[in-house]
Parts: sequence; C-alpha cells; structure tokens
Amino acid sequence: MSRKLDSPVQTQMAVAALKSPLSRDYRARNGMEEKLPVGRRQVFVQTDSGCVLGMELDRNDNAHTVKRRLQIALNIPTEESSLTFGDVILKNDLTAIRSDSPLLLTRNLMHRSSSTPCLSPTGKDLRLRDQSGPIEILGHSERFSGTRRLVKEIVKAIKLGIDPIPVHSGLGGAYYFRNGKGESVAIVKPTDEEPFAPNNPKGFVGKALGQPGFKRSVRVGETGFREVAAYLLDYEHFANVPPTALVKITHSIFNVNDWVNGNKPHKKKSVSKIASFQQFIPHDFDASDHGTSSFPVAAVHRIGILDIRIFNTDRHAGNLLVRKLDGIGRFGQVELIPIDHGLCLPETLEDPYFEWIHWPQASIPFSEDELKYIENLNPIKDCEMLRMELPMIRDACLRVLVLCTIFLKEAAACGLCLAEIGEMMSREFRSGEEEPSELELVCLEARQIIAERELCSPVDDWGNDEFQFDLDCEERELDYNSSVAADQCLGWSHYQFGGLGGMHGRNPLSKLEESIEEEGEDSAGEEQGETATFPPSEPISAVSKLSMSLKNTILGDKNQKHQKYQVSKPEYGYITNTSAGHRSANEQFPPSVSFVKLGDMNDEEWTLFLDKFPEVLRPAFAKRQSAALGQRQRQRLGTSCQF
Repeated sequence: MSRKLDSPVQTQMAVAALKSPLSRDYRARNGMEEKLPVGRRQVFVQTDSGCVLGMELDRNDNAHTVKRRLQIALNIPTEESSLTFGDVILKNDLTAIRSDSPLLLTRNLMHRSSSTPCLSPTGKDLRLRDQSGPIEILGHSERFSGTRRLVKEIVKAIKLGIDPIPVHSGLGGAYYFRNGKGESVAIVKPTDEEPFAPNNPKGFVGKALGQPGFKRSVRVGETGFREVAAYLLDYEHFANVPPTALVKITHSIFNVNDWVNGNKPHKKKSVSKIASFQQFIPHDFDASDHGTSSFPVAAVHRIGILDIRIFNTDRHAGNLLVRKLDGIGRFGQVELIPIDHGLCLPETLEDPYFEWIHWPQASIPFSEDELKYIENLNPIKDCEMLRMELPMIRDACLRVLVLCTIFLKEAAACGLCLAEIGEMMSREFRSGEEEPSELELVCLEARQIIAERELCSPVDDWGNDEFQFDLDCEERELDYNSSVAADQCLGWSHYQFGGLGGMHGRNPLSKLEESIEEEGEDSAGEEQGETATFPPSEPISAVSKLSMSLKNTILGDKNQKHQKYQVSKPEYGYITNTSAGHRSANEQFPPSVSFVKLGDMNDEEWTLFLDKFPEVLRPAFAKRQSAALGQRQRQRLGTSCQF
C-alpha cells in the first residue's frame, strides 16, 4: 500500500508551488508598466458569455466583492453564480490567486439567460473601470519576453490606426494583428469566439464557457491556455512551436453576437477578451500542399514527440506550416512549424489524430539526441511549471500529460519508433465502431488490478477515520518529489502525483466498478451517459473481452480512420477549416466514446495506478516488438523516399 499523500512536508511543497510569488506584480497603464502596491493583485474576470473586466484586489477582497464589482461595472446579474479558477470554486478566500490570473464567473444552469449582455465597463465609479492596458500578458514566464516586445509593436500600430484583419477561414474567430509596417505579426483567438462559444462569428454557438465543447474532453473557452501549454512544454524550442501567450486584449474588431448583446443594435466599440496570442510565422504553404517525403526526419520526430506528450487530438496537415530554406523546398531543405494546439491535453483519453503516423519518417528509429531529450523529460516538473504559468489548468489535463510522458519514455527506452508509439495510442475502427487503443487497454488493466487488490484488502485499512478526502477542493495537494534513481528504467513509484485531481473522494470499495461511458449533452449543456459496469464476480473478463480484438494487433493499415476528417484549404495558409461545406460542428469531429477516465481517481488511486501502469506496459511492448519483427522485411510505404 502506498504511503499517504497528506504528509506535512508534501503539503508544504504543494502550497509553496501554488502560492509562490511570481517574478513581478505589475500593471499596465497608458502603455507603461508600474509596480502594484504591496498586497494588491491584478486579475481578469470573464463571464460565461465572454465579458472581461480587469480589477485590482487587496488582501481583504473575497469572491462576493468580485461579484459585486462585476455587477456594478458591467451591469450584469451575479445571483446564483460561482467564481471559478480551473477546477476550484472560489469562496471567501482569494489569497491563493496570483496576479494576472483569469477567473471565470459561471451561473447555475437553471438561471442561465441567453440575453446577458456582453458589455464594456459602464459603472459610474471610475475605480470600477478596467484600468489595464490594451494588451496584457497573463503570465510571467521568461519565455514571454519576445512576446512582450511584439505586444509593444502592436500597441503602437493600433495607435497609428493600423487595425487587425479578421481571418475568414476556420470554425472560430481569429484575427491577424499587425505592426507599424502593416505586416501580420500575431494571430489572436478569443476564447469566447471558439466553436460553440457565445460570440462565435461563424454561427457555431449554443454553449456557455466551461461546458463540453467541440471535443467533449475540451471545454468551451479552454483551447487558449492549451495553445500556451504546448509552447511552454516545447523545451529548447525542440518542436519549433511559435511563441504563444494568454492575453487580455481590447479592440473593436472583436465579435459580439446580437443575442449576447441583449438583442440591442450592434455598435462597434472596444470590448475586452481573453485570447491566445501567437506570433505569426511567415511560411510558404502547409503540409497538405507539399510532398511529405522532403520533410526532414528530425523535424517529423520532434513534432511527433510533442504530439505524443500532449496527446494531440488534431494534428492534421493543415496545422503543420512549411517554410522553404533554400527557396525551392528540396529534400531536407524545409522547416516545419506546428500550430493550432487547442485540442491537446484533453480531460480524458480519446482517439488522437496524428497526420504523421504513416509518413515514412515516423518509422525511422529515434536518434541519440532525440532519445536523450525523451529521457530527460520529467512529468513532475512539467506539471509544476504548468501550475505556475497556467494555474487554471485542470487536474485531469495534467494527468493525461503525466501518463503520456511516462508512456513515451518507456516506449522509447524499449526501442519503439514514433509510428509504433502513435499506433499504440490510436483506436481501431471495426465495422464502423471504435475500439479502445492498446494504451487504453493497458490503463483498463492497471485499474482492474488496483480494484482487485483493494477488494481483497481488509475494510479496516480504508476505514481509518484519519483518511479523508477534501471534497471542497479548496486546497489541492501536489507532490513534486521527483527523486528517482538514474539507473531505473521503470522506477515511477518514486514519483508522487498526489495532487493532480484528487478531489472526487469516492468510497474506495466503489473502485470495483470500471465504467465505460459515452457522454452526451443537450443544447443546454446537460450531460447524460450510459454506463456499462464490470461484473464484480468476473473483474478481469471485461478487459479480456476488450483485449480480444487487439490480441494480434500489429502496425496495420488505419487509413479508414485517418481519412475521416476533411481538411480544406486555409486562407493565408494559417488557419485551417476542418469543415466540408456548412455542416454543424458536431459533424466535423464525431462524438468519441470514453473508455478510460483519469480524473475520477482520487490521489491514492492515482498513485497506485502509476505504480502498476509501467508493469502492465512491459508485456504490451513485448507483444508490439514481437509483431514488428515480422513486419521489418516489408517496407512500409514504398522505396521512393530517401533519407
């Protein structure tokens, strides 16, 4: 049995990571930065209809104070509403909220009204007005230094009357912001203009921020911070992700739908938005316009390594930009730039989409440098960094990151190539139905082993009154104890992942039931599900049945699955439209069944799961390698490609 995860030392580490001061507490005013008074913080509060208000808090302010200011400044009702920060519902104490944090005001479903206006501050008290600058970066990483210089260029251009340009392709709202020369230097995607979001300009509306979205494992309004997470996780610019930051940005170009504006006559005036802000990279075309055989092996490997780590569910050719290095684009003389990472780090495992999975480069073994990079990855430090830079990120997303990083490290150490790793993560489609991936089967087996162990354990072991879970989610424990012997290949039990989402607090005996759910929701966002439960008398049978279809899985042809998305030509070659014609957003990405959820495990279960996960991986890798031996003599995609 793993030791308890609520020791004083671990709690102090978690609190230190959550409350540690950042490098600065500044506010922008009239284009200049000035230090905030001691004890004051600047936060940005967004309503579920997209309104954003920047305000300064002192030590005595609480959630009620924030709601009252919103009500006066924006003239919106705040009754029956909750102030949320990622997974946490904020109550009275706001001391853990750091400066420049984005908060979300959500209302009870029964009290949500489609007529809530999206307004700029109108309060008579000038102290309640948003005093922040036109563009504020929500984060303090040193990696944002280049973005800060870019922001200053754009602010100067806006003052000169150089307005941004709307991007007409794609399913969400996006805008090119320009410098003083009129050149596009950044692309901005407001969170409330995503598909399904209240202010989506393309007609894909119907949900409030925070509800299940385009992909049900990615909530509406939360693709922006995922874009930033992909950039922050791209250490040493390994995969070439463009600099990306989360910003509060104000301009009149942004869209506000009439029904969100209370059906009042639309007037073009400045509105504030929370948005992702990514540096625009000049390029020649995207991967769908160019023969993939000329792509450098290293570039494909590096992008694939990132996609595996972040469980990218949307790596199609349209979000791989290509830039010629020699003016012609000959073999190896192109640069790949990966963009559009808003559908990475889902809250549950589902079917990823890797465009590169059948490219010949993906079957080439990793180089020594790539293996070294993978070996040095540390999911504990990754989580710690993301918690510091993106504190609103949900625990379930971090668990997916941890799981996929461990999977990548162990697979690479066992000699698997990028294509084999991607295949193990991808689902099969048989007779029009999805079947769980090999990775999901391993997760199901690990969870079943834990359920069996706990069923055999005396109830008294769990019944100790001192062992309780915090149901209020006020404070999360996150253990960053990353000590591990350097020579241990599978020593993940030395890592403690105590605080990544242990807020559910289920009865431990209920872990006998392993559910396979398909989530659904109506237009109001209500979720419904159908659950299949493993019989207690045959705890292994369900996993065995699931395993039968993949018993002899080898690297086969999955073209049927990889042809299910239609990718159309992007305007300006930057934002791709995954829609063929004017179909609904649901038709672009069909609903995906959820075989494995990681967020429903409490801290103790999660730690036990991570102890068992590498053990179950060993036979899965052995089977994969055995099957691959018979495939080595057959060249995957012909002989026309040279490396």
